Amino acid sequence: MQHGQAAVDGGEEAWLTMADGQQLFLRDWPKPQARGAVLVVHGLGEHSGRYRQLAQWFNQRGYAVRSYDQRGHGKTPGQRGALRHADDLLEDLATVYNDYANSLPHAPLLLGHSMGGLVAARTVLDGRVTPPALLLSSPALRSWESAAMVRLARLLSRLLPGLPLRNGLKFDQLSHDPQVAAAYRDDPLRTGWITPRLADFIFRAGAACIADAATLAVPTLLLVADSDTLVDPSGSRAFARKAASSGKLTTRFFSTLYHELFNEAEPGRSQVLMQLGDWLGRQV
Repeated sequence: MQHGQAAVDGGEEAWLTMADGQQLFLRDWPKPQARGAVLVVHGLGEHSGRYRQLAQWFNQRGYAVRSYDQRGHGKTPGQRGALRHADDLLEDLATVYNDYANSLPHAPLLLGHSMGGLVAARTVLDGRVTPPALLLSSPALRSWESAAMVRLARLLSRLLPGLPLRNGLKFDQLSHDPQVAAAYRDDPLRTGWITPRLADFIFRAGAACIADAATLAVPTLLLVADSDTLVDPSGSRAFARKAASSGKLTTRFFSTLYHELFNEAEPGRSQVLMQLGDWLGRQV
């Protein structure tokens, strides 16, 4: 695993090589004498650079932040929205997390949004990583897609796993802030593609996370956008019910907010960050 670092966009950039030779693009927002650290996992179609504002929020509270472009996304090379193996994203997260943890005095918190929330939850439930705390924002635990589409993805993942398909993400449903939609639409690092293997992974892993939620073993904050049209919030509700017996889960519902809770229009964004800050304060 090699690193090469350069300053970029208020942070630093580097590369990390996975066991199969895939290089992942990393972004760091370091904090001298940090009280802790956070690893951020982005969602489908987006990239680590969209978390600069959230990273600065964490920096202001004494946390160093790292994020990375998942394979098939952002500056990480390779086919857009594609996987070589069904568990690539889980292996990648474990590798990036452990690499980051090895550079720090204390293990980092883990924060995942949307598909990144799914990847983070599954990686923790599998025991691949054990962060001191897990933060899930609008995790993709259940889709609005029909049962027929889920079955089709499973079939195509065997027959045509790398077939490029449009992900159909509606920009205007990300946030009530029209500038967020416009910036996303015009973002050169955004991708609108998904493949059957990635879609099948999302459908399968979401159902598995809900089924295994009672085994949750780390303190977890689940932030749910109840007006989400991009992922079905009923998946988070089902996860919360199952995880209740673990005693590890705190859930916060935001009834009128859209999918990207950290990019919502005010006062919604501040309400989300207030809940996040309050919960973090109780973990230390």
